[in-house]
Amino acid sequence: MTRHWVRMCRGGMLAAAIAIVAAPARSEEIVVSNYGVSANGMPYAVALAKDFFKAEGANVTGIITSAGGGTTLRNMLAGNAPYAEVTPNAVVAAAQQGADLKIVSTNALTVAEFVWAVKLDSSIKSVADLKGKKFGYTNPRSTSQGLATLVLQSAGLKTEDVELVKTGGFGEGIAALDAGLVDVAPMPEPLLSKFKGKYRIIATASEILPVLANVVGVVSVANADAKADFIRAVIRARARAVDFMIKNPDEAGDIVAKVYNIEPAVGRSAVRFLVESKTAGIPYWGPGAIHMDGLKRSLELQKSIGAISGDLDVAKLIDDRFLPADAKTLK
Repeated sequence: MTRHWVRMCRGGMLAAAIAIVAAPARSEEIVVSNYGVSANGMPYAVALAKDFFKAEGANVTGIITSAGGGTTLRNMLAGNAPYAEVTPNAVVAAAQQGADLKIVSTNALTVAEFVWAVKLDSSIKSVADLKGKKFGYTNPRSTSQGLATLVLQSAGLKTEDVELVKTGGFGEGIAALDAGLVDVAPMPEPLLSKFKGKYRIIATASEILPVLANVVGVVSVANADAKADFIRAVIRARARAVDFMIKNPDEAGDIVAKVYNIEPAVGRSAVRFLVESKTAGIPYWGPGAIHMDGLKRSLELQKSIGAISGDLDVAKLIDDRFLPADAKTLK
């Protein structure tokens, strides 16, 4: 082999090595339930807009969304997406059916996005006044049904003391309230900020309900090792977005408004409400640390309304090795 050929080979290998190092990370999509609609997904809008994903080493090119946790998980598994955000009951139900999944973070640590409201001229002043009234909720075995039970219990009432009325959705619930078909309806953010002043709040989740970790990050076991660095980067980027939202609520609100197709004032109001909300000292959006008590409490609530059944040791579904050292599992 001539010296010229050796130099060419060495030069080629060097060029190839440089190309590999310089090549951008493989682009990926992640899956987030109700992204662009529900408050849980707002940090991802900020992370995309501020390039936090890329900064942390995750080339997230888009977010796939759906209206339910089960559909979200099916989308994740069908598309081999490395990460999804869903409700914990969806993860448990899928695991019971044989899906090999792991919860890698708890993202919404409370249900502080919820309030319950009545018309301005309603005679109802508090939860205690709901006895014999029509209580709206979205659908059977939904989070809103479970929370309705807890709201009533906060005033010593039972579900039998009211008429629970299925409205089919939160927007539909507000329409039902306007039409007099229900006496009280749940209003989560950003709907709360959109209709601020039009209704009167009689119950606020952060004030009367316990800590309920209601949204989690999840991965398939098949991707846990193969895409471990990407998963870690997504969690870090989301945590950066949450920190940004706390420090810059108005700018974050403007970003959210564009993605969620709402007025900037509504986006700002929603972000401010949620970053300022604390439930027993726990914030709404967390950096990812697994909150076991809140997670177990959320699953018990879902079990009580039939959203999940049977017994399952949730600890066996936890894999916290993707979390930063300062965001490990909490009791």
